Amino acid sequence: MNPDFLNRIQSYIPNEMDDFLSSLDRPMYRGLRVNPQKWKKPKLSLKRAPFSENEYYVDEALGNHPYHLAGLFYLQEPSASSAVEILDVQPDDVVLDLCAAPGGKSTQIASKLDTGFLVANEYDSKRARILLSNMERMGIEHMMVLNNDPSQLVTKFARCFDRILVDAPCSGEGMMKKHDEAMDQWSVEHIQFCAKRQKQILESAYQLLKGNGTMVYSTCTYAKEENEDVIQWFLDTYPDMELIDPGVSFGRSGFIKNTIRIFPMDKGEGHFVAKLHKKSGATNRLPVQKSMPIDAITKEFFIEQLGFVPKYHEMQKDKIYVMDHSFIQTKGLHCLRQGIFAGERIKKRFEPAHAFYMNAKWIDTYKNRTNLSLEEIDAFMHGLEIEHPSQKGYIAVCVDGYPFGFGKSDGKHIKNKIPKGLRLLPNSHIKRRCL
Repeated sequence: MNPDFLNRIQSYIPNEMDDFLSSLDRPMYRGLRVNPQKWKKPKLSLKRAPFSENEYYVDEALGNHPYHLAGLFYLQEPSASSAVEILDVQPDDVVLDLCAAPGGKSTQIASKLDTGFLVANEYDSKRARILLSNMERMGIEHMMVLNNDPSQLVTKFARCFDRILVDAPCSGEGMMKKHDEAMDQWSVEHIQFCAKRQKQILESAYQLLKGNGTMVYSTCTYAKEENEDVIQWFLDTYPDMELIDPGVSFGRSGFIKNTIRIFPMDKGEGHFVAKLHKKSGATNRLPVQKSMPIDAITKEFFIEQLGFVPKYHEMQKDKIYVMDHSFIQTKGLHCLRQGIFAGERIKKRFEPAHAFYMNAKWIDTYKNRTNLSLEEIDAFMHGLEIEHPSQKGYIAVCVDGYPFGFGKSDGKHIKNKIPKGLRLLPNSHIKRRCL
């Protein structure tokens, strides 16, 4: 390991360096965060992590667990849930996650919303698609996924957000055990480059935050230049911003009052979190657009599958998106998705989308549904058609009542409709490990 990196850590925690070095030789902490919008009352034998009420430690990979496929939990390093805990999202908030991929913090924010709305933005286009996939799997409805430079959002959404999370791109010192490139790319010059970019992102975040709004800045690095130094610059540049008490008991105090640091000795791999308040300033609302009408065939499908027609609709060519919240005007921005992608009109029929069957708010609503055995789930996730008596037509396929996708039944067989990009590789298999 780079001696310059170790010397810097030594200067931060001179009395705990032996413990830090020992932590580098053990496996990194793994975490599982329950999705409370889908999994209402889980009974888990896992040890709870201190960073969030829904975060638990796990000691093995669970990516192929059927509950993961159904969006009942999200896998992440445990201390990654600390920033959203400190953000203290309220059910009716309008929230921006400015650097949102791969989606752990966005989906955690969304799990705390009810009538509120989440804008999840990611600058990198490839990572933005991963973000969208995770939002879809977790069943998030009141949301928008954008793929823009943070500065572009200011022209449309200035002073529109009650709360903003800036989980800034960083040198990733806390993730060195997970990502080899974090160590390979380590240098003081790279840290300085990251700090410059972080300041630019915070400048945009400031303009997007409402007066009396709350912002949380976080990184997964130890470098002071990217943490306390960035925060001090921000406070000096914007005197109407103030650091406030994060209100949590986990971690340790940073090198500025009211900041939090998490080291491996604190039961997480590494995080820095600062909570800021905007003392004054104007407020705006997100610009909404009129809901578009939908045709009789699509309405008939909704009634057949759900028993009701969602309140708000948007059409892009023949594709139909729905949610129980007004759609937002996004002209001039690159928007990947708003609400739930319900499906599309193809000639005189309606073809549903995978996302239609993953919505957390409809989890108990789908009228046409069936439970599959572990063996059937495995076959289905490999793209196979299965022999399974069920009601004819489009059908939600479930594990223990939780939908993980859909198919089309002729009454005896279910034709597979799992998107090819979500299917398991040939040598991968579903495993129901004990939780």
